[in-house]
Order: sequence, then C-alpha cells, then structure tokens
Amino acid sequence: QVQLVESGGGLVQPGGSLRLSCAASGSIFSINAMGWYRQAPGKQRESVAVISSGGSANYADSVKGRFTISRDNAKNTVYLQMNSLKPEDTAVYYCNADIFSITTNWQNYWGQGTQVTVSS
Repeated sequence: QVQLVESGGGLVQPGGSLRLSCAASGSIFSINAMGWYRQAPGKQRESVAVISSGGSANYADSVKGRFTISRDNAKNTVYLQMNSLKPEDTAVYYCNADIFSITTNWQNYWGQGTQVTVSS
C-alpha cells in the first residue's frame, strides 16, 4: 500500500524558516508530479508548489521567492524549504503525488498533513 508521510511542521516566528519533508513508501514503480498544498482555517485548500519528475517547479504567487520545492527521486521524497515565513502562511500543509504502483496503476495520493504555525 502506498503512503505519503510528512514531517517538519511546527511553530516558528515571523521571518523564520522551516523545511517540510514528504516520503512516499510502498510498492512504488514510478512517481510523476509531487507537490505541496495548504489549507488555512475557513479557507479552501490551495496549491503552494508543484515539481515535475524532471525537476520543473511552479509556485503560487504568494510564496514565490520565499519557498523552494525540491525532490530526491532516489528516496521518493519531496521537500519544501520555507523562508521568510509570514503569519498568513499558517496552515495545514499536505503532500500530494501521482504514483504508479504495480498493484493500483496510476493514482493520486495525499499525505495526512502537517501543521505550520507562524506566530510571535
């Protein structure tokens, strides 16, 4: 069974940094796009950053220049380096990936989410 497990969330002061990690595990044959999404209280889930299997990245305008997405294909892991954090970045951050499994073919998977709180 394929799983995405996030780590790295927490409480940070404005202007601080955090690094999120998301590792995919299970009977994985191939991973296409991987990305990070977030959902703040009372708001819809939104895309933060997405990276292709080849390393091309796209970012939400609100995080451009502050966040960097990267991936380690050998480890089936995607990262989100978040710098210059603002209170409005506070949200639950979710990992997402398109994964080909021998047992389930291509499917889209979500992690369980990790809380990021930016507050003084």
